[in-house]
Amino acid sequence: MFNLTKLEHTLRLEPHLLTLPLNEAIKGELERLFVDKIIAKLGLCVSVYDIESIDGGFIFPNEGAPTYTVKFRLIIFRPFVGEIISARLKESNADGLRLSLGFFEDIYIPELLMPEPSEAEPDSENKGQVKWTWLFNDEKYLIDGVDEIRFRVQNIKFPEIPREQKDPKPFAPMEIIGSLVSEGGLGPVSWWV
Repeated sequence: MFNLTKLEHTLRLEPHLLTLPLNEAIKGELERLFVDKIIAKLGLCVSVYDIESIDGGFIFPNEGAPTYTVKFRLIIFRPFVGEIISARLKESNADGLRLSLGFFEDIYIPELLMPEPSEAEPDSENKGQVKWTWLFNDEKYLIDGVDEIRFRVQNIKFPEIPREQKDPKPFAPMEIIGSLVSEGGLGPVSWWV
């Protein structure tokens, strides 16, 4: 779920940061640039793990600030396909479920990857949303958002940035597609207790 990734970056350090120790100033700038951001094909940056080397410190003409080449490692959130994760229900509509880990909320379980047979019923408490139920042995098992939901990672997508926003939902630079289809153990935890 979490990986260490080594990167190299050319970093311009603003003059007001030169009063700090060099490692501290550079780490602060790297955190400002990378933490809580999606790096395409890598994942969500959670933290700067360490700095391996700092080279340079050159001041280019008309710059007035030193530029360093920094090699460092980041802690990246990117689950692997097939991994089982527990998350909370954020939203439920006719297309499926949207789940949240607290720090990442672009997890989708599409209708096709719900347990068979499943059905969606209008939610009387939340307008525009539905409640999904799984029909098993003549009983209905509700996905209501009370329990954590276990899902299997089916796919991780890094969509291209759209030139025009046609979809009403905000653009997500990383999406996790999950599945509740299994031999058992996936879905709300209360189903299996």
